[in-house]
Amino acid sequence: MLIVMDADSGKGIQSFPISSGVDAAVYDEETGLIFASTREGMIHIFHEDAPDKFSVVETVKTQVGAKTMGLDTKTHNLFLDTADFAPPSAPTPERPHPRPQAIPGTFRVLVYGP
Repeated sequence: MLIVMDADSGKGIQSFPISSGVDAAVYDEETGLIFASTREGMIHIFHEDAPDKFSVVETVKTQVGAKTMGLDTKTHNLFLDTADFAPPSAPTPERPHPRPQAIPGTFRVLVYGP
């Protein structure tokens, strides 16, 4: 869930469903766009129509694991990193829900632009 809040009052303005495993959310002040990237390989994009009104723009499919994101405010490009992943290991009492591990040597940066 993405919740847009008033930074001064802490009051929730609006909320939107998004895929799970969100790692980053960025706001591009020049374009009025909000981007939220998730482990499931999605970038959810919203627009600030007015200070108290936001709308869904689109959801862009990226790659599984591409959740860490940065924004270049000059070019408006988004940068996300990911890799190929091995199947998760077997559950143990210490790690009942193991996550897939990145395969060494498969790291890559994904670039998305306007």
